[in-house]
Formats: sequence, structure tokens, C-alpha cells
Amino acid sequence: MLRKSKLEKILLKNLEQLNFVLTKNNVLEIAELLGNKKELILRNLMTGIAKGIGIGIGFTILTAILLIILQKIVTLNIPVIGDYIADIVQIVENKK
Repeated sequence: MLRKSKLEKILLKNLEQLNFVLTKNNVLEIAELLGNKKELILRNLMTGIAKGIGIGIGFTILTAILLIILQKIVTLNIPVIGDYIADIVQIVENKK
């Protein structure tokens, strides 16, 4: 009898841990989402659009910062690097 009580306590403890993990990871919401294909497709579409826009904006900002830094280096008139960077900046500005 004592052994069964101990086993029940261990089982109850494990069930509580499992419940905590499942609740923490939102498994129920994910399972509901997988059951509804239209909502899953819509959510993935919106996520893809948001990621694409974010990547585009981020790349544009980083490119602008890089061009500004390169233009500053050109104004320093470093002999070898300055000419090379001036050519790169001129090529990029002509492509606009």
C-alpha cells in the first residue's frame, strides 16, 4: 500500500511537470492552429510579408550607412583606398 502511494505521488508530480511544459510552450494553441488550415496559411502569409518588408528596410538602411561611410573615407584622400572606393561610389550613384 505504501509503495502504491509513492508511485501515485511520482506519477502526479510527472503529470504536473508535463502540464507545465505543455502550457509554457503553447502546445494547445499550436494544435488548434494546425487544425485550421485557412488560419495557418493566412498567418504564414502575413509572417512572410512582414519578414520580407523587414529585410528590405534593413538592407536599405545598412546599404545607406555603408555608402555614407565609404564617402567619408573618400574625403580623407587615402591614396590607394580612396580611388577604389570613389569608383565604387560612382558606380552605385550611376545605377540610381
